Amino acid sequence: MGTAAPSFLNPIAAEGEAAGSRLSTEALARRAKQRRQIQGMIGVSYVIDAGILLIYAQAGTVPLWLGPIYALCGLALMGLAILFSETGINERFRDHYMVAPQSAANMMVMVVFTYIAPQVGVLFLCSLFTVFSFASLRSTPIQTAIIWTAMALGLAGLFLLTDKPVAMPHGSHVERFATMLVFTLTIGRCMFLGIFSSAMKASLYQSGLKLKEAYKRIEELAELDELTGSFNRRCIMRMLDEEIARSARNGSPCSVALIDLDHFKRVNDTYGHPTGDEVLRTFAITMFANIRSVDRFGRYGGEEFLLVLPDMPNDGATRAMDRLRAIVADLDWSAFSPGMKVTLSAGVATLRTDETTDSFLARADSALYAAKAQGRNRIAQA
Repeated sequence: MGTAAPSFLNPIAAEGEAAGSRLSTEALARRAKQRRQIQGMIGVSYVIDAGILLIYAQAGTVPLWLGPIYALCGLALMGLAILFSETGINERFRDHYMVAPQSAANMMVMVVFTYIAPQVGVLFLCSLFTVFSFASLRSTPIQTAIIWTAMALGLAGLFLLTDKPVAMPHGSHVERFATMLVFTLTIGRCMFLGIFSSAMKASLYQSGLKLKEAYKRIEELAELDELTGSFNRRCIMRMLDEEIARSARNGSPCSVALIDLDHFKRVNDTYGHPTGDEVLRTFAITMFANIRSVDRFGRYGGEEFLLVLPDMPNDGATRAMDRLRAIVADLDWSAFSPGMKVTLSAGVATLRTDETTDSFLARADSALYAAKAQGRNRIAQA
């Protein structure tokens, strides 16, 4: 019966806010504006059809009053819908567009006017088809079934319970012109709906891609330590559990290194926490740049980090960590503050048969404690 504005056919803006239990004033105003746009298009459609009825009246097919009365009925429905919208009644329902009741009311108008003026029934039946096409753009499968059933029952009553001769006027040139307008405008409306339906699908597809990217980013943020960009404790522990399970299945070695930045509290106390944060970030970047792609590096807590080394035995893990220790010690930390030096200590442990995660990390922690006790800036084996 009419077409809606593009915002109606793009539910992302409207339904996005519906995810929350409460909507902002701005969101409610935007939804009300969209509903006004919809009703405006419906009202225009009624007026256009009323104009065609006036052409039929000029040909003597229908009485002159039929067009104005038809337009008045359509505008009355439009006004009632806008009244509900402006008073906020629509917001009480999940479908704030109230597709099913509005479609049912409009279909009733079409069926009643087909009964009143069957000699121009083609106009009302074509508009009825447009009503259903329009409603299907916003209705759920259940709503579509309800609307279709209501339409089928209305048409069954019209064609089977009455003997009204529903006609397509074509006796004179004026009637043929009006009937041509009926089909032309109906096809045009359907094409218009089809265009915006395609636009809606394209918009939904693009929005879906953006949502996937956003969810991916959220997942990444949920796994990463905000300060250093390394995996957070929850994530690195999950990765360690997965690697322990894989090692148990395959019989492959697995080592870990529990790493601590030496005297990091002094860095914070002497140079300030912002400089300490930069030290942690630089350390993490250095580690990522010098470990294998299969290795997993995460922040264990504070200035402690955990490095998971799949398929690496104890000696290899110790040599790898000693190389990383030397790289960190040789960095030019004086760029942050003159005279600054940053070193690390680490405890390395290799997984034993049937060992639990807790005992595995406990051995690495004991080795780290031993490295600190031996003077720091060194690597100790469990």
